[in-house]
Amino acid sequence: MLSLQGASALSNFRKQKILTQLQATCAECNDIAADYVHFIELENTLNDKEQETLEKLLEYGPSRQHNSLDSAHPFLSIPRIGTITPWSTKATDIALHCGLDKIKRIERGILWQIDADATIDKQSLFAKIEAILIDPMTEALLSDTDLAEHIFDHAKPAPFNTIDILGGGLAALQSANQKYGFALTDEDQRYLLDQFTQLDRNPSDAELMMFAQVNSEHCRHKIFNADWTIDGVAQTHSPFKMIRHTHAENGANTLVAYHDNAAVIQGSYAGRFFPDTQTGQYQYTEEPIHIAIKVETHNHPTAISPFPGAATGSGGEIRDEGATGRGGKPKAGITGFSVSHLRLPDLPRSWEQAFSSPARIASPLQIMLEGPIGAASFNNEFGRPNLCGYFRSFEHSNADDGKNTSRRGYHKPIMLAGGLGNIREQHIEKIKYQPGAVLIVLGGPAMLIGLGGGAASSMASGMSREDLDYASVQRGNPEMQRRCQEVIDTCWAMDGDNPILWIHDVGA
Repeated sequence: MLSLQGASALSNFRKQKILTQLQATCAECNDIAADYVHFIELENTLNDKEQETLEKLLEYGPSRQHNSLDSAHPFLSIPRIGTITPWSTKATDIALHCGLDKIKRIERGILWQIDADATIDKQSLFAKIEAILIDPMTEALLSDTDLAEHIFDHAKPAPFNTIDILGGGLAALQSANQKYGFALTDEDQRYLLDQFTQLDRNPSDAELMMFAQVNSEHCRHKIFNADWTIDGVAQTHSPFKMIRHTHAENGANTLVAYHDNAAVIQGSYAGRFFPDTQTGQYQYTEEPIHIAIKVETHNHPTAISPFPGAATGSGGEIRDEGATGRGGKPKAGITGFSVSHLRLPDLPRSWEQAFSSPARIASPLQIMLEGPIGAASFNNEFGRPNLCGYFRSFEHSNADDGKNTSRRGYHKPIMLAGGLGNIREQHIEKIKYQPGAVLIVLGGPAMLIGLGGGAASSMASGMSREDLDYASVQRGNPEMQRRCQEVIDTCWAMDGDNPILWIHDVGA
């Protein structure tokens, strides 16, 4: 591994903001400095010319701080071990295109230098600054900078396991449910026990994980489609049929509803501006311009890690527009947030009472400071404007005969992501593929991409294990997603020669 120091990681504005946060927690902290550090995993040693090229590539941003706090305590923040950041994906790609084929991967960390009073030891200082300097869902803070060598550790695949329900019965399934964080309900577990008992075999951990993903908070179709009985009376409509009822009664100008990644409504006939796939030249094509529309939520990830949670909420909705029919074009976005009382530190309000929540659940204020920026950041970096949004805060205290007081509110927030796109008339309906069709997975490394997030999002906030919450936070990579969209755009622009028969996005 090769390490190279980079530019300053903080603007003066960000430095002052972080220093103010630090001093509110750590009275002994006097000053702070931060420089980027680049870590390069190599196949072989670089020669002088390759080294010079690499150093030039890694010269960006403001000038170096020249270790202005040499006597301070050093700490190193790096991506969580075992993950690959979007920055790494892009930097490694650029290096390879510049002929540096000895490079396997480039990653980036930040060397923090904290000038603190001599009365505080490094261990105590670490405990005070960790939550300020990093997001523990996506980063790790090291007090020993030599541990940076583990950034390129390659974990061995976990062994394939089966859950012995034939021998252990329901208790074995309940134990696995707790261990892996499947968030299976009692009904789920009884159903699975019955099915696998009939099959006379034990389920694998992979099978149960995939079953658990059906529980995602915005994909609970099995619940919404279930029979519904109220006071012993069977209802005509399931909850999902009730949702669909409006469309059944008045579906005018709706071309697709409830059976694809996004709905499609009738658009107008006009000139659409996109490039000819043969010449690359932009031109107007007169045709119906139908509108793809989608709204969904990303509540749980935003609750525990607001910036990446909201960012990937927007990213997932963008993918839904692109993965509609045989390929669509995302155009404009909307994001919204509903949280509990903000409890502004310098502006207390009479109706805001003290309220505690699990430590890893972000406060409403933190969500509103970081979440909208995360959503806007992904939209901007993908290249789609986020034109609309909303925000509300709400709590209500309800006294029960003056004895017990319950407080209801958006303690687990709502993070809404939505948007509009366009789709060509001949590409609205997917084509049923036949045996022999080619399956292409398009994209790049996406870490755990929320695997387990579908299950974790179904638990009451803070009830799952902390390491399971880590697994449910996705890492946004808008530039890679934009590259995928460029491929999709080229395919649908081919008109009758569109090679895409059927397209779907991959999320939790």
